[in-house]
Amino acid sequence: MSVSIWLRLVGCMMVVAGTSGYGIWLSRQYGQRLSELEQLRQMIVLLKGQILYANAPLHEAFETVGRRTEGRLAELFVRVAERIGEQEGETFCSIWKQEVEALGTDTGRPETGRPDSEAGGVWREPGLALTKEDRQSLVALGEHLGFLDRDMQERNLLLYLEQLDLGIGQMREHRQDRCRLYTSLGVMSGLFLAILLV
Repeated sequence: MSVSIWLRLVGCMMVVAGTSGYGIWLSRQYGQRLSELEQLRQMIVLLKGQILYANAPLHEAFETVGRRTEGRLAELFVRVAERIGEQEGETFCSIWKQEVEALGTDTGRPETGRPDSEAGGVWREPGLALTKEDRQSLVALGEHLGFLDRDMQERNLLLYLEQLDLGIGQMREHRQDRCRLYTSLGVMSGLFLAILLV
């Protein structure tokens, strides 16, 4: 076989491997998003209990929930609690919005977790799979928590929990089909491109 045929074969294999890998990655992102929404639901239930039944102030409620859980979402709650406790004149809504938007970046803050010493103290935690819509809903939750009485806070938390339950239910229902679809499309598109290259 000539060198050009070998190069074509290697190129085709790389294309198929790349598109297949992307399909598998999309499938895993779907599963990760579902897992994060389930964790978020659990955290909001804990937060509701802290605010309504333990009568904890907002910063204590967020800190307690953040310390009981792990991951970037737990860091969000702990960081919000720290900033509320600092009393720098910012509203809760503003603090919450800034911290939720910071979840969209792949780097966090070294002071809220373990810095990677090889990367010069830069946080090396992977980003969240939450979508832009998920983050917008999370921001909207914080717009009402800091200013309302307990009854209104409870209603707001219950409304958010209902939205989460609906989204989680739909994702669970379609999980197997979606994951199979992403993987299959990745493989098939790679084979199609490989045929075009040959």
